[in-house]
Amino acid sequence: MTRTRKSREHGMLKDQSMYSVIDLFAGPGGLGEGFASLRHRNNAHQYAFRTAISIEKDPLAHRTLQLRHFYREFKPDSVPSEYYQYLEGIIPLEELYGHYPDATSQAKRMAWLCTLGEEPKQIVQERINTALKGQKKWVLVGGPPCQAYSLVGRSRMSGNPEFQADPRHLLYKEYLQILADHKPPVFVMENVKGLLSAQIEGEYVIQAILRDLSQPSLTILGDDLGLEYRLYSLSQPGVMNRHSDPNVFVVKAEEYEIPQARHRIFIMGIRKDITFIPRTLQKSKNTITVNDVIGNLPKVRSGLSRTADSDAGWIHALADILNQSWFIHDKANGGAKFAALLENALDALSQQDLKKSSDVYSSPSKLTEWFGDQRLTRLTSHEARSHMQSDLQRYFFAALYAEFTQSSPKLSDFPRELLPVHKNVDDGVLGKQFADRFRVQMPHAPATTIMSHISKDGHYYIHYDPSQCRSLTVREAARLQTFPDNYKFEGNRTAQYHQVGNAVPPILAT
Repeated sequence: MTRTRKSREHGMLKDQSMYSVIDLFAGPGGLGEGFASLRHRNNAHQYAFRTAISIEKDPLAHRTLQLRHFYREFKPDSVPSEYYQYLEGIIPLEELYGHYPDATSQAKRMAWLCTLGEEPKQIVQERINTALKGQKKWVLVGGPPCQAYSLVGRSRMSGNPEFQADPRHLLYKEYLQILADHKPPVFVMENVKGLLSAQIEGEYVIQAILRDLSQPSLTILGDDLGLEYRLYSLSQPGVMNRHSDPNVFVVKAEEYEIPQARHRIFIMGIRKDITFIPRTLQKSKNTITVNDVIGNLPKVRSGLSRTADSDAGWIHALADILNQSWFIHDKANGGAKFAALLENALDALSQQDLKKSSDVYSSPSKLTEWFGDQRLTRLTSHEARSHMQSDLQRYFFAALYAEFTQSSPKLSDFPRELLPVHKNVDDGVLGKQFADRFRVQMPHAPATTIMSHISKDGHYYIHYDPSQCRSLTVREAARLQTFPDNYKFEGNRTAQYHQVGNAVPPILAT
């Protein structure tokens, strides 16, 4: 048995020369993937970092982490063929793990299903110490769950008396606890931009966090014990403190070749006894667009929900738009150009033969080396959701409107017959709130922020191609988040959307 294991797992990485990363609130592993992908500056064949442990409380995200840790146990050219067989649906996950017990055992040790704040502190300390193996040069990364800080979350919770007591406000103190216990040389903390305006009992949360990150032991233990950190922005040079303009910590992802306008806070801390001064991220002159990374993925059509789905039924559901009074009126009264565009698009639908999913693999036109994998023969998670007829018609109209005007429509641009029956829709039409409830991702610009809300509906993530008439697939969202194509998300489709939306773009972490 030992001989078989050795022959099968001879391509496993050795970690002696790599710096360790401890990843908290890891989600599906975006930050960890970025660090794990970075090569040594002086040796392109050697990785610089290795994620020693990833801590995540969601069981399905944990399964995704475990699988990626398994993948990362091997050198890039030695990833076992069974890994790709699993991605292709040829073998189950248990069989993959059964072939490689050493790599599986390592992956299970490094991906820890744990709820920080509930797990006893001593056990957390022991697991991290064991993972570090006495290594002195390592990095702590991660960010507490951000729903309570997000602008959307606060809008929805504004009338809820329990909002101020939401424990997610204070989960960053679990991050502080690990800083105080383990004293990492470097840490990187990430969170949503909404943190800048969040307040608890009249105090801005960001000021408290900056103060506490500077002296974590003082906050946690009541004594600084000589542990202090200098704080840095990733986008602007110089040492920062709690009185610095908090906007300096905002990183705009689209400025660094990420195909998404994702604005997040990143705070880097360097332990005060270390003289190292970090460099800021270098902005790119190149803009990566939606079309650059998802434009060549196979076309798939949306499904039709709440009724029997078929190609003919799907087209009929869309063609019913021709019978609506707004279309008849516009066609007769000056709206002929848009009406003709709509009619031509409907005619084109009847000529195509699209399925609701496709596993035909093709790498994108930009960032090809990052996304691509020559051993990958099938695409995963490229399956369209089903939508009810009214939403299909809204998506169809919105994509055509975006094509016609080169801008995503507001609610005020929709014909009355296509508006949803919501109590606040009139406020949306007037531009008071959620005026962009149906948002087309424009092909020649970065996407808007991919958020976990994509798991609930696709209204904010409408594909720009009217002939597909749908929201983004998981794989498209994953590409906009810059996850490599061989990155497999575990769980059902809703869980996969949730994981992707909650992640940090891996390329941003490199």
